[in-house]
Amino acid sequence: MHLSTMLSDLFDDLREPGILWQAGATVLCMLIGWGLARVIRGRFLQRSDDATATVRQIGVDSFARVLSPLLSLALLALAKYVLARYQHVNLLRVVLPLLASFALIRTAFYLLRRVFARHRPVGPAILMFEKLFGLVVWLAVALYVTGLWPDLFHYLDSTTLPLGRHKVSLTDILQGSASVVVLLMLALWAGAALEERLMGVQSLHSSLRVVMARMSRAVLIVIAVLLSLSMVGIDLTVLSVFGGALGVGLGLGMQKIASNYVSGFVILLERSLSIGDMITVDKYTGKVSHINTRYTVLQGLDGVETVLPNEMLISGPVQNQSLSNRSVRVSTVLTVAYGSDLAVVIPLLEALPVGVTRVLATPAPGVSLNKFSADGFELELGFWISDPESGRGGVVSDVNKKIYALVQSGDIKLALPPLDPRLIDAQIASAVAKISQTVTN
Repeated sequence: MHLSTMLSDLFDDLREPGILWQAGATVLCMLIGWGLARVIRGRFLQRSDDATATVRQIGVDSFARVLSPLLSLALLALAKYVLARYQHVNLLRVVLPLLASFALIRTAFYLLRRVFARHRPVGPAILMFEKLFGLVVWLAVALYVTGLWPDLFHYLDSTTLPLGRHKVSLTDILQGSASVVVLLMLALWAGAALEERLMGVQSLHSSLRVVMARMSRAVLIVIAVLLSLSMVGIDLTVLSVFGGALGVGLGLGMQKIASNYVSGFVILLERSLSIGDMITVDKYTGKVSHINTRYTVLQGLDGVETVLPNEMLISGPVQNQSLSNRSVRVSTVLTVAYGSDLAVVIPLLEALPVGVTRVLATPAPGVSLNKFSADGFELELGFWISDPESGRGGVVSDVNKKIYALVQSGDIKLALPPLDPRLIDAQIASAVAKISQTVTN
C-alpha cells in the first residue's frame, strides 16, 4: 500500500461515522493498557517473603516499565481485528505501527539499560546506540507507512553475498543477526533478573546465591547462542571444531584466564569467602564487595577498590577475619610510670572500653603486661569487636580518648623518657648565651 493510497483511504474514513469508532478504540485501548499495567504492578510487585511470590515477581517486575505500551499494543491489535469485520480501519493501520514502534523502542531501551547499565550511570556509548536504534525503527515505520517496505525487502532478498560454497541473501544475514542479538539480550536480561532475585533470598548462603546466579546466566547464554545458530541455519557440528580451537587456545595462552574462572567457582562452591568478609591478601586489606567468576573486588577502608584475580585467592594465603567467627580482637598500647600501682591501674584500664560503641561485652576487655621498658610498664589493653569491615581506627580512637581522660585526671601517670643531663646542660648554656647577648645589645 503506497502513501497516497493510504492517505486517500484515511481521508475517506474521516468523512464517515466509523472514524469515531476507530478513534474511540485507540483512546480506550491506551487507557485500558495503562490501567491494567497499574493493576499488575500493584498486585504482583508487592514485596513478600514468600518464595512463590518472589518467583512470580521475576518477569513482572522486570517488565513493569514497558507493560503499558505492550498491553495497549495488544489491545489495539485485537480492536483492529474486530472492527475490520464491520468497517474500514485505515486509522488503526496508521496508529498500530506507530504504537508498535514506540513499544519496541521502549522495550529495547529498557533491556539495554537493564543489562549494561544496571549498577552504573548510562554511558555515552549506550545513549548513542539508543539514538541509532530509535532512528532505524522510525525509518522502518516510515518505509512501512509509505509503502516502500516491500520494495526494500525484495531488494535485500534478491541481493546475495558469497560465503564459501553458498550464497546468502542480505535478508537472511539481517534476520540472523537480529535473532542473535534479540536472543542474547533476552538471555542477559533473564540472567540479570534471576540474579537480583537470588541475591535477595536471605535463606541461602551468599556464595551459593552467587554460584546459582553465575551458572544460570551462563546456561541462558549458551542456550541463546545455540538457538541463534540453529535459527541462522548454522550446523551445530561446527562447534566441535570451535571446541578444539578453544582447547588449543587454552593450552597456548589462556591458562591464566581459565585458571581464574575455575578458581572463582571453587571459591564460591567451597564458601571459603563470602560477600562482606574482611580479608587480607598479600598487601591488600578490605571487605569483599563482589565475587565474580574471574575476579574478586576488595573494598578497602579508605574506599579504594582492588580487583584481585581469583587465582590469587586460591594459590596464596588469605587471612579471613570473619570466616567462622566475626569477632576480632583490637588493642592499644601505653606505657605507665614505674611508680604506678598496677593493681589499681589495670582494673581502671579494663573498665574503659565498656560502653564504647562497637566494643563487645563478651569476651571482656583485658590488660596484659607486655614488658618492662626503659621508661616504665608497657601495658596492652585488648578488646573485641564484631564488625571488622567498619575498621579499627575509630573504636581505638574512642578508647584512647577515655585513656586520655584518666591521664588528665591524674589516675594514670604515663611514663616519660628520662632526659640526658648533657642535653639539659647544653640547653641551659644556650639559654644563658641568649640572655647575655640580649643584655649586651
